[in-house]
Amino acid sequence: QPLAQAADIHEVAIDVPGARLSALHLRLPQPKGVVFFLHGNGGSLATWFVNPEYYRRVNFDLFMIDYRGYGKSTGQIESEAQLRSDVRAAWDTVAAQYAGRKVVIYGRSLGSGLAADLSASRGPDLTVLVSPYRSMAALAGEHYAWVPQMVLRYPMRTDTLIGRIRSPLLLIHGERDPLIAPSHSDALKALAPHATLLRVPGAGHNDLQEFDFYLAAFARALQVL
Repeated sequence: QPLAQAADIHEVAIDVPGARLSALHLRLPQPKGVVFFLHGNGGSLATWFVNPEYYRRVNFDLFMIDYRGYGKSTGQIESEAQLRSDVRAAWDTVAAQYAGRKVVIYGRSLGSGLAADLSASRGPDLTVLVSPYRSMAALAGEHYAWVPQMVLRYPMRTDTLIGRIRSPLLLIHGERDPLIAPSHSDALKALAPHATLLRVPGAGHNDLQEFDFYLAAFARALQVL
């Protein structure tokens, strides 16, 4: 079953040690740059890669992967180091195509810690962390059914990485998020004073993309690059 449903969306396979990652790549004729998107835990590319028209309007390509065991990606996640290595491998397959263009690393929920790690070492033009956590360790004392136990075992210390992100940094959090409290973004903002923090009134954890406030704010951040 093909994932790509439009002529400008391409299905990509990325070989990593012991597995093959599934990815989708929206490729526009003359893009301003690319958004490298690391999605959350629930779902896969089939449910996350859903608003290509938004990226066409802002003229940014979109590149998104499924982690091991998600969607059509093979294998299974065995360690935090492996997960970070997979993300870097995916990044390395696409980054060279955007030399001279704008590069945005975007992480949502589970993907926010991975995005922070990648940004700290790769220096994009913009980092966007949506519904981020201080660390998985900070969440581990609470029971969240959306976090698989194998992932909860990993520290995922965004709080120790965020100070190394030198590029512009945008934090976005739903004010009514019941899974990752907005206080996590407050704490990260305190550790990275150069960050911009936007709270989305009325938004929870899984519905941010339904709020015009969020969509407009992200579009503005892309337009000023």
